[in-house]
Amino acid sequence: MLRTISRTIAGLVLIAAMTGCGLQSIPQAKNKVEAALAETTNQYKRRADLIPNLVSVVKGYAAHEQETLTAVVEARAKATQTTIDPGTMDPKKLQEYMASQGNLSSALGRLMVVVEKYPDLKADASFRDLSAQLEGTENRITVARQRYIESINEFNNLITVPPTSFTNSIIYHHEKMPQWTVSDQEKTQIEAAPKVDFK
Repeated sequence: MLRTISRTIAGLVLIAAMTGCGLQSIPQAKNKVEAALAETTNQYKRRADLIPNLVSVVKGYAAHEQETLTAVVEARAKATQTTIDPGTMDPKKLQEYMASQGNLSSALGRLMVVVEKYPDLKADASFRDLSAQLEGTENRITVARQRYIESINEFNNLITVPPTSFTNSIIYHHEKMPQWTVSDQEKTQIEAAPKVDFK
């Protein structure tokens, strides 16, 4: 009888220890990172999908601003060619992806500066609608990027901070995931994300 009680208690202690040791939390955190990255890339894709229509409307009013329009189209093409796979992501690929999105943000910023010169364009209903969608998308990108950063932080903590780090060392062998970072130049570009003026 005493042996049975001892085994039951030992079993309960083992189950309690296992639930707090990362067997489930590490894979769940990894899944959360992948989902957050997928949402971030989804928002960047939404922005890229809006750009051809935006460029087309601007072209109707400011065709002679060809250099700026071409820069936006080229930046969009590069941004959509650079993709990342959450399952095989490495710091270099993430850096390339972030750089291409930063370049697209910069090109869009220059396009919006050009738009300021054309009051008729700013009054166009199609342009106002596209601008509002673009502004909303930029906000969604910011939120998605923040969630991605938080999920990476949570995952990295689980695999590096005891006691869950012991489980990672013994069972999973995950490396820390690269965090979303930007260079000083890209920070300037991102801070200069398209500003929409409805005047």
